[in-house]
Amino acid sequence: MENDFFYLGTLTKPFGLKGGLCAFFDTDNPENYAELPAVFLDLDGEKIPYNIEEIIYRGSNQFIIRFAGVGANEARDFVGVELYLPLNQLPKLPGNRFYFHEVIGFTVADEQKGEIGTCREFLEVSNNPIMVVAHDDKEILIPASQQFVTGIDRDNRILHIQAPEGLIDMYLQ
Repeated sequence: MENDFFYLGTLTKPFGLKGGLCAFFDTDNPENYAELPAVFLDLDGEKIPYNIEEIIYRGSNQFIIRFAGVGANEARDFVGVELYLPLNQLPKLPGNRFYFHEVIGFTVADEQKGEIGTCREFLEVSNNPIMVVAHDDKEILIPASQQFVTGIDRDNRILHIQAPEGLIDMYLQ
Protein backbone atom coordinates (compact mmCIF):
# COMPACT_ATOMS: atom_id res chain seq x y z
CA MET A 1 0.00 0.00 0.00
CA GLU A 2 2.86 2.38 0.83
CA ASN A 3 4.20 1.95 -2.71
CA ASP A 4 0.85 2.96 -4.19
CA PHE A 5 1.50 6.63 -3.36
CA PHE A 6 4.04 9.28 -4.24
CA TYR A 7 5.26 12.10 -2.02
CA LEU A 8 3.88 15.46 -3.14
CA GLY A 9 4.96 17.88 -0.42
CA THR A 10 4.58 19.11 3.15
CA LEU A 11 2.24 21.39 5.03
CA THR A 12 4.54 24.09 6.42
CA LYS A 13 2.51 26.54 8.55
CA PRO A 14 -0.99 27.82 9.26
CA PHE A 15 -2.35 30.59 7.03
CA GLY A 16 -5.13 33.03 7.91
CA LEU A 17 -8.05 32.65 10.26
CA LYS A 18 -10.16 30.15 8.28
CA GLY A 19 -8.02 27.03 8.67
CA GLY A 20 -5.73 27.55 5.70
CA LEU A 21 -2.30 25.96 5.53
CA CYS A 22 0.79 26.84 3.54
CA ALA A 23 2.17 23.90 1.62
CA PHE A 24 5.38 23.24 -0.28
CA PHE A 25 5.02 20.90 -3.27
CA ASP A 26 8.25 19.07 -4.12
CA THR A 27 7.76 18.89 -7.88
CA ASP A 28 9.23 20.32 -11.07
CA ASN A 29 5.79 21.40 -12.31
CA PRO A 30 3.71 22.56 -9.34
CA GLU A 31 1.15 24.21 -11.61
CA ASN A 32 0.00 20.68 -12.57
CA TYR A 33 -1.48 20.39 -9.09
CA ALA A 34 -3.28 23.77 -8.88
CA GLU A 35 -6.75 22.17 -9.04
CA LEU A 36 -6.44 19.12 -6.79
CA PRO A 37 -9.77 17.95 -5.38
CA ALA A 38 -8.11 15.93 -2.58
CA VAL A 39 -4.82 14.65 -1.18
CA PHE A 40 -3.74 11.98 1.26
CA LEU A 41 -2.19 13.15 4.53
CA ASP A 42 0.32 10.91 6.27
CA LEU A 43 -1.07 10.82 9.80
CA ASP A 44 0.88 8.49 12.08
CA GLY A 45 1.99 6.37 9.12
CA GLU A 46 -1.50 6.04 7.61
CA LYS A 47 -2.52 7.74 4.36
CA ILE A 48 -5.84 9.48 5.09
CA PRO A 49 -7.77 11.23 2.27
CA TYR A 50 -8.77 14.87 2.78
CA ASN A 51 -10.97 16.85 0.42
CA ILE A 52 -9.64 20.23 -0.58
CA GLU A 53 -12.10 23.10 -0.23
CA GLU A 54 -9.74 25.70 -1.70
CA ILE A 55 -6.24 25.61 -3.21
CA ILE A 56 -4.29 28.64 -4.37
CA TYR A 57 -0.97 28.41 -6.19
CA ARG A 58 1.33 31.22 -5.05
CA GLY A 59 4.35 30.40 -7.25
CA SER A 60 7.74 28.92 -6.33
CA ASN A 61 6.16 25.57 -5.33
CA GLN A 62 4.08 27.31 -2.63
CA PHE A 63 0.34 26.73 -2.17
CA ILE A 64 -2.33 27.72 0.29
CA ILE A 65 -4.75 24.87 1.01
CA ARG A 66 -7.99 24.76 2.99
CA PHE A 67 -9.33 21.31 3.75
CA ALA A 68 -13.06 20.66 4.09
CA GLY A 69 -14.04 20.46 7.75
CA VAL A 70 -10.70 21.75 9.09
CA GLY A 71 -10.82 25.02 11.03
CA ALA A 72 -8.03 27.27 12.26
CA ASN A 73 -7.54 25.36 15.53
CA GLU A 74 -7.25 21.96 13.80
CA ALA A 75 -5.03 23.35 11.02
CA ARG A 76 -2.17 23.92 13.49
CA ASP A 77 -2.07 20.18 14.13
CA PHE A 78 -1.32 19.53 10.44
CA VAL A 79 1.91 21.55 10.30
CA GLY A 80 4.74 19.26 9.18
CA VAL A 81 2.37 16.62 7.79
CA GLU A 82 3.39 15.15 4.43
CA LEU A 83 1.06 15.14 1.42
CA TYR A 84 0.70 12.16 -0.93
CA LEU A 85 -1.20 11.26 -4.08
CA PRO A 86 -1.89 7.88 -5.70
CA LEU A 87 0.71 6.81 -8.27
CA ASN A 88 -1.91 6.87 -11.01
CA GLN A 89 -2.05 10.67 -10.63
CA LEU A 90 1.60 11.15 -11.61
CA PRO A 91 1.79 13.09 -14.86
CA LYS A 92 3.10 11.09 -17.82
CA LEU A 93 6.70 11.93 -18.66
CA PRO A 94 7.66 12.69 -22.25
CA GLY A 95 10.38 11.09 -24.35
CA ASN A 96 13.05 9.07 -22.54
CA ARG A 97 12.14 10.36 -19.10
CA PHE A 98 10.70 7.95 -16.53
CA TYR A 99 9.90 7.54 -12.87
CA PHE A 100 12.15 5.06 -11.09
CA HIS A 101 9.24 2.96 -9.79
CA GLU A 102 7.90 2.73 -13.33
CA VAL A 103 10.85 0.74 -14.75
CA ILE A 104 11.39 -1.75 -11.92
CA GLY A 105 11.14 -5.15 -13.62
CA PHE A 106 11.94 -3.76 -17.09
CA THR A 107 14.56 -5.50 -19.20
CA VAL A 108 17.65 -3.30 -19.55
CA ALA A 109 19.25 -3.39 -23.01
CA ASP A 110 22.59 -1.76 -23.76
CA GLU A 111 23.35 -0.56 -27.30
CA GLN A 112 26.65 -2.51 -27.36
CA LYS A 113 25.97 -5.53 -25.11
CA GLY A 114 22.28 -6.16 -25.83
CA GLU A 115 20.06 -7.36 -22.98
CA ILE A 116 22.03 -7.19 -19.76
CA GLY A 117 19.37 -8.00 -17.17
CA THR A 118 16.38 -6.71 -15.24
CA CYS A 119 16.10 -3.39 -13.42
CA ARG A 120 15.69 -4.40 -9.79
CA GLU A 121 15.90 -1.13 -7.85
CA PHE A 122 17.46 2.32 -7.62
CA LEU A 123 19.93 3.43 -4.98
CA GLU A 124 20.31 7.07 -3.93
CA VAL A 125 24.02 7.76 -3.64
CA SER A 126 24.67 11.40 -2.70
CA ASN A 127 22.08 12.73 -5.15
CA ASN A 128 23.34 10.48 -7.96
CA PRO A 129 20.86 7.64 -8.34
CA ILE A 130 22.20 4.26 -9.39
CA MET A 131 20.16 1.63 -11.24
CA VAL A 132 20.70 -1.92 -9.98
CA VAL A 133 20.41 -4.43 -12.83
CA ALA A 134 20.15 -8.13 -11.96
CA HIS A 135 22.26 -10.24 -14.37
CA ASP A 136 22.24 -13.96 -13.53
CA ASP A 137 23.78 -14.06 -10.03
CA LYS A 138 25.47 -10.66 -10.35
CA GLU A 139 24.46 -7.04 -10.00
CA ILE A 140 25.41 -4.37 -12.50
CA LEU A 141 25.31 -0.81 -11.20
CA ILE A 142 24.62 1.87 -13.80
CA PRO A 143 24.26 5.61 -13.19
CA ALA A 144 20.58 6.50 -13.60
CA SER A 145 21.34 9.60 -15.60
CA GLN A 146 19.31 10.74 -18.59
CA GLN A 147 22.53 10.93 -20.59
CA PHE A 148 22.77 7.11 -20.56
CA VAL A 149 19.10 6.42 -21.41
CA THR A 150 18.56 6.17 -25.17
CA GLY A 151 14.95 5.00 -25.14
CA ILE A 152 12.11 3.51 -23.16
CA ASP A 153 9.65 0.99 -24.59
CA ARG A 154 6.82 0.94 -22.06
CA ASP A 155 4.72 -1.50 -24.10
CA ASN A 156 7.45 -4.17 -24.15
CA ARG A 157 8.96 -3.13 -20.78
CA ILE A 158 12.46 -2.43 -22.11
CA LEU A 159 14.80 0.34 -20.99
CA HIS A 160 17.41 1.10 -23.64
CA ILE A 161 20.73 2.48 -22.44
CA GLN A 162 24.21 3.29 -23.64
CA ALA A 163 26.42 2.50 -20.66
CA PRO A 164 29.80 4.16 -20.32
CA GLU A 165 32.57 2.25 -22.13
CA GLY A 166 33.79 -0.74 -20.10
CA LEU A 167 31.27 -0.35 -17.26
CA ILE A 168 29.25 -3.48 -17.96
CA ASP A 169 32.39 -5.57 -18.68
CA MET A 170 33.76 -4.60 -15.27
CA TYR A 171 30.82 -6.39 -13.58
CA LEU A 172 30.75 -9.42 -15.86
CA GLN A 173 34.40 -10.43 -15.53
